[in-house]
Amino acid sequence: MSKPGVFVTRRILEPAMSMVDDFCEIDLWQDSLQPDREELLHHIAGKQGLLCLLTDRIDAEVMDAAGGVLKVISNCAVGEDNVDVPAATARGIPVGNTPGVLTEATADMTFALLMAAARRLLEGERQVRSGSWKTWSLDYLLGADFVGSTLGIVGFGRIGQAVARRAGGFGMRVIYSDPNPVPAEVGIKATRVDFDTLLRQSEFVSLHTPLTNETRHLMNAAAFARMKPTAVLVNTSRGLVVDQEALYDALSSKRIFAAALDVTVPEPLPTDSPLLGLENCIIVPHIASASWQARKDMSILAAENLIAGLKGEKLPHCVNVQVSL
Repeated sequence: MSKPGVFVTRRILEPAMSMVDDFCEIDLWQDSLQPDREELLHHIAGKQGLLCLLTDRIDAEVMDAAGGVLKVISNCAVGEDNVDVPAATARGIPVGNTPGVLTEATADMTFALLMAAARRLLEGERQVRSGSWKTWSLDYLLGADFVGSTLGIVGFGRIGQAVARRAGGFGMRVIYSDPNPVPAEVGIKATRVDFDTLLRQSEFVSLHTPLTNETRHLMNAAAFARMKPTAVLVNTSRGLVVDQEALYDALSSKRIFAAALDVTVPEPLPTDSPLLGLENCIIVPHIASASWQARKDMSILAAENLIAGLKGEKLPHCVNVQVSL
């Protein structure tokens, strides 16, 4: 019996790639950059499965280009805002994602960014390399303290809770803003507050909310105006949660102390972005989940979602569960 045909928009890690290869006839995009629109529409034609990354925009046109045989879309990412899920649901196509497996790696990176921004690590490293470090003094590159400070977490799902657990080891008070309170049995010492209170009380604000119509540009000029001038913002969620023009204004005017971004709009961020000219802004290339274990586990889960969908089975992790029963 012939294998089902699938389009894989970028190579995933082993052993997941071999799992897909054993079960499927793979059309693998070999370039390091994502396929453009024309190539995506061309390669999806006649395919029963699609394994894509968050950089691939999968909408109704792409689904229909498969010719009515597409059985499953496996998105190798936690978020699914790059996929038109309602369009997939209307066509009876389950959409898989990869939650959970990158929680700890992302929480680790969140704290790395918090500390780097608060203690001005990159600014200091640049001064060493440029030769502008001349001597030691008491007021040189002063940064923010962690012990006794307040960490405000916006979005208290798996990753937000993992960040809160780490904050306990630094002696931080944790507050969070989320539509749903976390049950006491979770065992995390954190207080739920409204978003306005979180902004006003926090020395550190960490974003872990999904991108929705309500959270798009959640961090805007009005939000920055409510923050402390000593506050540090970290975003490891989605770029559009932050209004980058408003962030630039807040940072350049010293309205807030510093920011660190793992996600931007667009990605990659153009080299002429005003944010890149600021000493108090750290930007890294969407690597919060880039640990060996996390990326391997993401790949395996994406492969499992793809294969389950091709078999007509329930996906291990499905965004639109109503079509994966």
